[in-house]
Amino acid sequence: MRYDVLLFDLDDTLLDFGMTEQNAFKVLFEEYGFPNGLNDYLASYKAISKVLWDDLEHGRTTLAELKVERFKRLFIEHTLDIDPADFGQKYIENLGKEVHMIDGVEEMFAGLTDCRFALLTNGFKDAQHARVSGSSLKDLFEAVITSEETGFQKPQKEIFEYTLDKLQISDPSSVLMIGDSLTSDIQGGNNFGIDTCWFNPKRKQNLTDIKPTFEINSWSELSYIINKQVVEMK
Repeated sequence: MRYDVLLFDLDDTLLDFGMTEQNAFKVLFEEYGFPNGLNDYLASYKAISKVLWDDLEHGRTTLAELKVERFKRLFIEHTLDIDPADFGQKYIENLGKEVHMIDGVEEMFAGLTDCRFALLTNGFKDAQHARVSGSSLKDLFEAVITSEETGFQKPQKEIFEYTLDKLQISDPSSVLMIGDSLTSDIQGGNNFGIDTCWFNPKRKQNLTDIKPTFEINSWSELSYIINKQVVEMK
């Protein structure tokens, strides 16, 4: 069976979110008069954000709550007199200005033919659309679908139902979900019943019971899967 439709995650799959986050964080704290904000607060912020994104994947919070709560907790921890709602909104705007392509992405897309492409991301609509529009990938995708606009997030089945309906796909077996997150991208695809490809450039050990259909460590490997030159992972 050929995969006719490729669903890609965005952050740390096609675009480097670590660099995006770091730059957006640094610039915004400088605007608020904290030139050492990156060094002083980023580690704390990442720890707080990780917990909240895990809560989001498990339905314990919403994206709107996460947007403010991560900075609310950070400012309480460090006794900073900053409005977390205003800061959170400006942070989203700053994220949208940062575009950092992961190595091999452009070459990978250039080597794929006769496939339909769409993006499926657990992110904020304005930031994700802005980053895609500012990249060389802007004309590749039939749709850029975010959890904010659907009201659901990976790994929930509903966001995949929304996506296939939007793309008018009647045969799920023709779809491959590709992403870096086992708990979001791969678990989500598994929950919905479509094949999955785990992008694992750092060769992390999979210590979960989440099993991708395929695993790749570089983008040059994807064409082999699409062209049926590799066998399904055991």
